[in-house]
Amino acid sequence: MGLSACSTDTGDASAGGDVTMSLWQNSTTGPGQEFWDKTVADFEADNPGVTIDVQAIQNEDLDGKLQTALNSGDAPDIFLQRGGGKMAAMVAAGQLMDITDGISDQVKEEIPNGSFIANSLEDKIYAMPVAVLPGGIFYSQDLFTAAGITEAPATITDLETAVEKLKTTGVAPIALGAKDAWPAAHWFYFFALRECSPDVLAEAADTKDFSDDCWIKAGEDLESFAATEPYNQGFLTTAAQQGAGSSAGLVANHQAAMELMGAWNPGVIASLTPDEKPLADLSWFPFPEIDGGEGEPGSILGGVDGYSCSVDAPAECLDFLNYIGSSDVQKEYYAAFNAPPVNTVAQEAVTEPYLKEIIAAYNAAPYVSQWLDTVYGQNVGNALNVGVVDLLAGKGSPEQLIQAVNDAAKKA
Repeated sequence: MGLSACSTDTGDASAGGDVTMSLWQNSTTGPGQEFWDKTVADFEADNPGVTIDVQAIQNEDLDGKLQTALNSGDAPDIFLQRGGGKMAAMVAAGQLMDITDGISDQVKEEIPNGSFIANSLEDKIYAMPVAVLPGGIFYSQDLFTAAGITEAPATITDLETAVEKLKTTGVAPIALGAKDAWPAAHWFYFFALRECSPDVLAEAADTKDFSDDCWIKAGEDLESFAATEPYNQGFLTTAAQQGAGSSAGLVANHQAAMELMGAWNPGVIASLTPDEKPLADLSWFPFPEIDGGEGEPGSILGGVDGYSCSVDAPAECLDFLNYIGSSDVQKEYYAAFNAPPVNTVAQEAVTEPYLKEIIAAYNAAPYVSQWLDTVYGQNVGNALNVGVVDLLAGKGSPEQLIQAVNDAAKKA
């Protein structure tokens, strides 16, 4: 989808006072895309004269296209916001609308302050949170049972034992879509969360200094775990979320038992099952603990997805953000994406045990970090993603990975 097709030109209303806005989101198929189409249609019906042009962009393409559009002055009015260093760069460039004073009292009451903090910078809010998406390992209860695994792995040693049991059943123990890089990097991120203290992780966001030994240890942990050959055959060329042969598709079709992913995964898996319905035996457990790490046990990684308005978007953009933060729309978001909504009233509608476990683990976590590529910005994030794939491919070492990250940090 060329950027020329996404020109916004929203600063000018028509002679009749009508307003047209553009929305970029990353659900290209199924219930997710249907949610955005319906949500926009309902908003337009309640707001005569407002038209929203929905653009569905493949997730792996979104960040690059968005950055190009923002830098060219041709930004969409409303777009998915991942937060962290990526959002900070947009704020520094004057590309985002400050929505702090425009959030409705009802939305403020129903969405926890912590979720707004995840979309804030210097006490100003730049995105409406829509979902809490902590990461962990999704798995097939049926495949675990067939392999004689009776309890979810609590430690990496437990996970390695489960991997060996699953291998005897003929399924891939863990699905990994390393073709897209970021799913592979998630393994390193979680090992870093276990090896590095919260202070080290937070300090790196400010200093972009990755010299602490814990970063190398995290790479060594991943290298050691990968040596047990836990991933699906051909994982380096496997996509993450596109088609039955993707990592999510392998889980959806019981060809792989597990996948490390964020809490959007149930919806993706559901779209790839033979009947395109949620996987009946899907379960979840937190990333296992390790011995000797400096991380707080129970800490969790995961983003708070939000939606931002570009700085030149019309006032109706903020009206739309309040709309998608409301409990009724949030319930529909949960139903479409099979993911935890951020609105606490909407969370009461969640019935799936694994989503309840995710919400409970997130709420109980002593430390929560966004995905590290989001926290540390695009340069460092890209270096992490590429470096981890090289490590898993046998083309790099933990030391080379961290050196590449430090080099990228100097250019940030």
